Amino acid sequence: MGIWIDTDMGFDDIAAILVVAHSSLLIDGVSLVSGNAPLTQVRANAASAAAAFDWEFPIHTGRELPVLCKLETAQHILGQSGISTTGKSLPPVGELPASDAFTALCDWLEDGTERKRILALGPLTNIAALALARPDLTTRIDELTWMGGGVTSGNHTASAEFNAFADPEALAIVLAHGLPLRMVDLDICRKVLARPDDVDRVRQVGGKNAELLGDLLGGYVNIATSRGRLAMAIYDPTAAAIFIAPEIARIQHARIDVELQGQHTRGRTVVETRASHVEFNAHFAAEIDAEKARAIVFEAMINEARR
Repeated sequence: MGIWIDTDMGFDDIAAILVVAHSSLLIDGVSLVSGNAPLTQVRANAASAAAAFDWEFPIHTGRELPVLCKLETAQHILGQSGISTTGKSLPPVGELPASDAFTALCDWLEDGTERKRILALGPLTNIAALALARPDLTTRIDELTWMGGGVTSGNHTASAEFNAFADPEALAIVLAHGLPLRMVDLDICRKVLARPDDVDRVRQVGGKNAELLGDLLGGYVNIATSRGRLAMAIYDPTAAAIFIAPEIARIQHARIDVELQGQHTRGRTVVETRASHVEFNAHFAAEIDAEKARAIVFEAMINEARR
């Protein structure tokens, strides 16, 4: 089985990659896209994470700008690096080797007859580029699990979740080309939470990465606690948990569309579950066993901290 991860490499992306890396699945490659931060910073984050966590899978540089709109990042929430911390940061290292994500994705899809599964953790710009330029290869994708969208509301705006808002045209292209999308949206991810005591659990493991992971998780949880909330939703790791253990969620068929117009509605995902009204084109995670998802995520983080 072939596994590919597409990411804008913030902390929850790193945690999601650790979830997959500590499962029985082997990661064939990773592609980078701007999102949490501009692509230059995403590349730096990826190089540092690969060095810190001993990642051996190839990492490829993808799209710098969205399909049509201007670049939108989450740096006003996550800081300039796209990764907040309460202490240690990822160690700065050299540049990633030059490698084009589009070419690498095409090569990966052309190679062999095994099932091809993609976990997408940021804006869908790289996947849309593939759909536009090589639609013949999209039929080889068996599953595209995407952390993005919102069934009821947004977070970047009242209507739109960040990954959808950052490149709604990319999402529209993916839907129009019939890729096998499984949307893991805000509503589901907000059921799976990281609390301050989880930070202490990770720090206390005592391995070489325990303090680093604890500080990064602490910075992430502080996004919520600094705003008066008791815990922080672990977005990308929730999608990763469903990706490696789909039995923890109920995946429902639906019609998913994305709004491309309107000052207050652009990027909104519209999910219609009534088969009598529309033709279904995608799936979404309608329910989740939140405790099982939490257990999967923190088992991976603690195992990594223990190394």
